[in-house]
Amino acid sequence: MRAIRMLLASALTLGSVTAYAGEQDVQRLTQLLEKSQTIQANFSQLTLDAGGTSLQETSGKMTVKRPGLFYWHTDAPQEQVVVSDGSNVTLWDPDLEQATVKKLDQRLNQTPALLLSGDVSKISQSFDITSKQQGDVMDFTLKPKTKDTLFDSLRVSFRKGLINDMQLIDSVGQRTNILFNGVKANQAVADSTFTFDIPKGADVIKE
Repeated sequence: MRAIRMLLASALTLGSVTAYAGEQDVQRLTQLLEKSQTIQANFSQLTLDAGGTSLQETSGKMTVKRPGLFYWHTDAPQEQVVVSDGSNVTLWDPDLEQATVKKLDQRLNQTPALLLSGDVSKISQSFDITSKQQGDVMDFTLKPKTKDTLFDSLRVSFRKGLINDMQLIDSVGQRTNILFNGVKANQAVADSTFTFDIPKGADVIKE
């Protein structure tokens, strides 16, 4: 998992663009995130190196529920499951038959699912946020306030109020683009969706 910007040129070529700054950005992002208490979606993910060469393509399904519950399943051949029950995050690698369990990172910087399911009231404590709107699409760029993060910037886009895509850029320029489709918001989701039973005999690593 890992915004290309021009000022005058993009303003001239992209049409009507509205930019916001400061507290307005935080409020707009908070409102959009809080609007969807549950989200179910399919996703496709593409990771590129700094030169634009494709490194990995994956797809899968995501379910999130506030506060702090998420299920992220990447399909084979790079199958992986990441589940949060609100207290712990379990990463399951079926190829290795290995489960890694760690405390939920409340800083929202370990996985995009945490941003979508976490405590949005604290988001400005972790990120500097700017936004830009074009038509029915609202883009937010988040810059971590601390250095010990997995990415240097995160762009998250909403279309007509629903999550549409994300892009993460790391310190060496590697980009991870995540496109969501078939998005369903605020449908009933059982808490059992976010409970992962580690298979018997699997290796378990606790961090």
